Amino acid sequence: MTASPPVIRLRGAGRRFGSHHAVADVDLTVYAGERVAVLGTSGAGKSTLLSMLNGSLSATSGEVEVLGANLANLSPSRLRAIQRRIGTVSQRLDLVNQVRVLHNVNAGRLGRWGSIRALAALAWPRADPTVTEALRRVGLPWAVHERTERLSGGERQRVAIARLLVQEPDLVVADEPVASLDPTRAAGILELLGVPGRPVTVVVSLHQPELARRHCTRAIGLRGGRLVFDLPVEHLDDRVLADLYTLT
Repeated sequence: MTASPPVIRLRGAGRRFGSHHAVADVDLTVYAGERVAVLGTSGAGKSTLLSMLNGSLSATSGEVEVLGANLANLSPSRLRAIQRRIGTVSQRLDLVNQVRVLHNVNAGRLGRWGSIRALAALAWPRADPTVTEALRRVGLPWAVHERTERLSGGERQRVAIARLLVQEPDLVVADEPVASLDPTRAAGILELLGVPGRPVTVVVSLHQPELARRHCTRAIGLRGGRLVFDLPVEHLDDRVLADLYTLT
């Protein structure tokens, strides 16, 4: 795994909001195919770190390299090109609830399409095999022409995953994608964070350490914006977790 260049490399990376250091002095290297869980209490810096990885927030200190590019040195067009290779699932889901599910799933491919094709997809949406297969994988084959706002919260989460699947990203950054789901549904969603047959790298923030143990290969812990551990999930024991979640 380590023979190829890393997908993610952070060197002393940090993000400050005024005088508050949301993330501070993080060193992190992630290789293709790894599934990394980000653990920590609310306010530990998990969402900020993930936003730095997908380029929606820039670092105020250190370096952030993703998919071979230093994000601080990129032109806006080059940054967008890198972001097209990153699939993001945010806590908000970022769906347009007033349109059909088909539109939201197709949005995962707009970055690869030219302007004319993208406009045509909005005006005359078509459920091609890529879309129908993605919805089948997330258990929503019946919902392709449903208005997104009519779906339950869990169903909308699966629409966001279907959008990710048609995007076919090289890196998936998911911010608490299963926070409101029961354990069975959460496990199903985490299994879908990837593309069959491709070494997709996944970085996902979780509140449930047991899900990290079952669905990830590695776990990092954040406390006060700082990295306090980085270890294989089989070493994620009660002592490590008690230290992470103890307020200091």
